[in-house]
Amino acid sequence: MTRSVRASSRPLLRSFEERFGVAVFALLLLFASTHQLLAHGFKLGDLEIGHPWSRATPAGAKVAAGYLTVKNNGSQPDRLVSVQSDVSEKAEIHEMAVDAKGVMTMRQVTGGVEIPAGGEVALKPGAYHIMFIGLKAPVKEGEKFPGTLTFEKAGTVTVEFQADKMGGQSQDHSGH
Repeated sequence: MTRSVRASSRPLLRSFEERFGVAVFALLLLFASTHQLLAHGFKLGDLEIGHPWSRATPAGAKVAAGYLTVKNNGSQPDRLVSVQSDVSEKAEIHEMAVDAKGVMTMRQVTGGVEIPAGGEVALKPGAYHIMFIGLKAPVKEGEKFPGTLTFEKAGTVTVEFQADKMGGQSQDHSGH
């Protein structure tokens, strides 16, 4: 015995409004999921903190570095004065520089890092960066860990550092 199923001649979405509503809903879902994948920025008043990241560390490592950008959309300068994180015993702001003999040196920054009004400062490899000293556990690729940034005027904000692969450069997320 053969049974045939007759397809309905009625379209699933009859009206323009139904089709439009479904299309808008689909776009909202797409945007929401894409935004979660791409967004890795934080805001504090006039300051935008972009893509905080670190590198995975080998077992037994006692330090890790953190990087990010800070954009000041305000009319007054501000200053990143300290960093704290639960992943390490302490966190410090450091600077890499070449001394008079041409030797690359690293030193702790006293007084913080100025973020000029209308300007942007990148904490990046070979320049200003955050040192997480006395790691409590290795930083693993793909994991995220919190860090609290304190600014002289804007106050504090907790950001999330994304751990990239060991030895690799971070992907460019400057547009996020």
